[in-house]
Amino acid sequence: MQILIFGGTTEGRNLSYALAEKGAEITVCVATAYGTEEQGELENITVLEGRKDIFQIKELLRKQDICIDATHPYAVEVTKNIKAACEGAGIPYLRLLREESDAVAGAVYVFSALQAAEFLKDTEGNILLTTGTKELSAFASLERERLYPRILPMAENLTVCETEQIPRRNIIAMQGPFGQELNEALMGQFNINYMVTKDGGKVGGFSEKIEAAKNKGVQVVIIRRPEEDGKSYEEIIEVCEEMMRCR
Repeated sequence: MQILIFGGTTEGRNLSYALAEKGAEITVCVATAYGTEEQGELENITVLEGRKDIFQIKELLRKQDICIDATHPYAVEVTKNIKAACEGAGIPYLRLLREESDAVAGAVYVFSALQAAEFLKDTEGNILLTTGTKELSAFASLERERLYPRILPMAENLTVCETEQIPRRNIIAMQGPFGQELNEALMGQFNINYMVTKDGGKVGGFSEKIEAAKNKGVQVVIIRRPEEDGKSYEEIIEVCEEMMRCR
């Protein structure tokens, strides 16, 4: 059985390993070299690196029995393209859902990075941004000296920070997820007053960030997760196992 997984996430990697061990031939698509490095090598798994448009996705689907979208819960456009390509190719599509976190008392909830920036315009103090470089331009209206983006240690991310005129001393280039103690240390080191984050769930170290912010008296601003339909990790395993039994 041929399975195409769009991954680059912890749950995507775990799913690819589990299905490969059950005998499926897995192709995993990741966007970056970092995704390839994290995915690693395993028998029955082929890794394809680089972002794919809808036409490239359709081409990949020609030899697949099913497609699983295990991309980040905030990667709305990517999910839209994967789903549309599957519909056009007549290939079954499954969306792997990441468990959401409970509501955080005292947090400010917004629907976008732009809304987060609008809220922060009338505030004072340093801001820890844990939303990735794709969202960095949304904070262009704020003083650069206030912004402390935490990014993956990749050259392209540093280039984005340079383009957005982030002071080099403010850039925190580290690979997560991070434990509570390290989050607290960073917040203290950079005198953070506000933290902007997304609900990355357990695998994204969300609770560790929240607890650290509470302990350090940091106001949390959370970008709400887009609503979507899909299946749990266990449900997708069951669907794939049933398909393999029927072949």
